[in-house]
Amino acid sequence: MPGFTKAISAILGAMRGEDEQEFNMTQTVLTDPVLTQKVLRLANSGMYAAFGQRVNTVSKAVLVLGTEAIGHLALGLKLIEELSKSLPDSEVAHIEMEKAVLAGMVAQQVAAGCLPKVAEEAVVCSILHTLGRMMVSFYMPERWLQITQRGAGRAEDEAAEEVLGMSLERIGVAAARHWGLPANLISGMRRSAPGQRGNTFGHGDWLAAVSTMSSQCADALWGDEPGSTEAVSALATGFAPLLNIAPDALLVSIGKAKVAAAADLQIAPLAKPAERRALEAASTRLRAEGNRILVSGVSDMRDVAASASPGQMSSMALETLYQGLSFTHAMAFMRNRRDKEYTCKMGFGEGVQAMMPEMRFNDAYEPNVFHAALNSDRVIFIENARDPKFAAKLPAWWKQTLSGARSFVILPLCANGQAVGFLYGDWDQSFPAIQLSAAEFSLMNDLRALVMKAVERRRAGELETLGRVS
Repeated sequence: MPGFTKAISAILGAMRGEDEQEFNMTQTVLTDPVLTQKVLRLANSGMYAAFGQRVNTVSKAVLVLGTEAIGHLALGLKLIEELSKSLPDSEVAHIEMEKAVLAGMVAQQVAAGCLPKVAEEAVVCSILHTLGRMMVSFYMPERWLQITQRGAGRAEDEAAEEVLGMSLERIGVAAARHWGLPANLISGMRRSAPGQRGNTFGHGDWLAAVSTMSSQCADALWGDEPGSTEAVSALATGFAPLLNIAPDALLVSIGKAKVAAAADLQIAPLAKPAERRALEAASTRLRAEGNRILVSGVSDMRDVAASASPGQMSSMALETLYQGLSFTHAMAFMRNRRDKEYTCKMGFGEGVQAMMPEMRFNDAYEPNVFHAALNSDRVIFIENARDPKFAAKLPAWWKQTLSGARSFVILPLCANGQAVGFLYGDWDQSFPAIQLSAAEFSLMNDLRALVMKAVERRRAGELETLGRVS
């Protein structure tokens, strides 16, 4: 099953030494239901039998496995994630996985308020509570569709029994047993009914109750639909006696989880209010049209590559980027070796002409993102230029002129290992969060390669002329 790109990328980044001080392996693993079950499964496997095979929490699993083993798991999930993108139904499974993450957030807040020592155990049980749903939705999408269609308006497990011959809970528990997960985690995965505590109510029953309530809350909250508030209130009232927590206190904890989820989840409507969803839909259409502009621009530049000057090619590339990627600002900087500085020579976007005199900087190396791009000769994309941790990597001239940008791209122009300039484009806060595709990176590289061919052709002509004169 695919993992979540955000968690996997964070782990792989930490393994490379990025953002070490901010990184917490346990918290990162718990944001990904697939990685959570794989880490627990490995920690409880025969390979680690010396540790007693009763690893109930991710914190303990990290101690047992070590960060390198978890890094390898994350790397494997990264590969599966990339492969799963080609599956048309993989988003359905991702929805179920994200609901599992939301359930874990609810359990974290609920347990933290009353039983902080078992909070992580409650999170794990809540994440794994819908393991059967996640597995069926990913491995058997056609059957999952049948279950959801038949389950409309009645118990989901009744529909699963009709389609699969067994309940989704039974599938999840069977998988957990097959993987060798501890008995108390498996007990916590079972479905609990709201009501009063019985005489034999124990720790496992409490875990089952909190994971059931958290999962059902996640179902109600995830879609951000009318009636979700009433559904959550009914769940809090029904499960309060089992959890021994007042309904109002439960609602406060669930509210905190909802706020956290709105900031952290990726595809949930909860994290995308109606206005944002409309903006993203418009953005998707805009990006599709923009990619066609990029392809057309590359084709036009190839047609005139044999005769156009470097200045003409730079202008064509910059205009193509500005229109194709819907930049707020787009500029071309060229290096003046005599004056030992880079200066902005042309640009598109509101206010660019007024800013151009201020957009110049020394060509001597400084530890900032622009010199890093020029030295590496690679396209650099900065997703969040407003991250306080990134502020030290931004030069003063950028902060004085372009600080309104949220994301930007730098396309270095280098010949024979020497920078001759670069193309720059940014997006301000009015544009939805940017994630550039591999196709867009490829087209940007095609554009800068065509510009550099024109530069190299002119240099070759100048050398030939000098040779004839001498």
